[in-house]
Amino acid sequence: MASSLPRTYLVISLVLSLLLVLLPASSASSFNNDPLTYHGGPILQGHVNLALLWYGQWGKVQKNAVTRFIKSLNTPGKSTVQPKVTSWWKIVESYQAAAHKGAGPIKVKVAKTTTDATYSLGKIITKDVYIPSLVKKATGGDPNLIAVIFASRQVTVQGICTGECSLHGTVDKTVYMVVGNPETECPGDCDWPFAQPRYSKGVTLKPPSGDKGADATIVNFATALAGAVTSPYNTGFYSGHASKPTEAVTACSRIFGGGSSKDNPGKVNIDSRNGGAFNAEGVKNQKFLLPGVWNPNTKSCWTLL
Repeated sequence: MASSLPRTYLVISLVLSLLLVLLPASSASSFNNDPLTYHGGPILQGHVNLALLWYGQWGKVQKNAVTRFIKSLNTPGKSTVQPKVTSWWKIVESYQAAAHKGAGPIKVKVAKTTTDATYSLGKIITKDVYIPSLVKKATGGDPNLIAVIFASRQVTVQGICTGECSLHGTVDKTVYMVVGNPETECPGDCDWPFAQPRYSKGVTLKPPSGDKGADATIVNFATALAGAVTSPYNTGFYSGHASKPTEAVTACSRIFGGGSSKDNPGKVNIDSRNGGAFNAEGVKNQKFLLPGVWNPNTKSCWTLL
């Protein structure tokens, strides 16, 4: 999994035993060692066309980071820096073979983008009342699109900050994802490792883009995307109870590299230009820090480094 880097980059392994002072644990900080089970349902294959809805006030930096991440899933970029975002996505693609549904690339692209900067449905979003309307606003009623709702820092989303920083589900068989703002929805959990953990003095890292909100949003979006692809209708790969499943990335909660432990993300690369921590590069030399993902072949958590 690890790859060599040009000398302009420094590779560090963050050691929790030297830096961490143990305090009561957050519910989101424990690792899940239960293997994911395939429950026989469909997984997303072929083309995954996303309809992005930026709900509330979002800046250009955040939007660009998300769109570049999506482009990087299937396009490795031109530089020689390794690892690539495509390597992370190939693990998600490998769930197809694990489900005996063939193999091949899962092509992800942004098919539609909508902005609702005026909070047309208010600033408190509940699942049963408002999410169906937001899904329709995002997709325009097109059943072939998958809605991705990014809620800005002024918005509270039901289900976020209850051990989850993003979620996915369905509305009339249309798959959707909701990503809460990591700086206001459970800060210390949803914006870690770019901010101090809520319940301990753990390791913190500089965000690769220089904007912790943008990079934490990528982590939470990647979590929802992997879960939505591998268990879109809550009948695919998961462990635990179906009402609150542990999925592809949440099975490896708070793991970003080898040697990780509680509130220590593990081995990462450091960009010598800005000190940002990353473990993958994408298009236009954009750096990302991506979470560990459950590998269905080795039945263990896999990281890029």
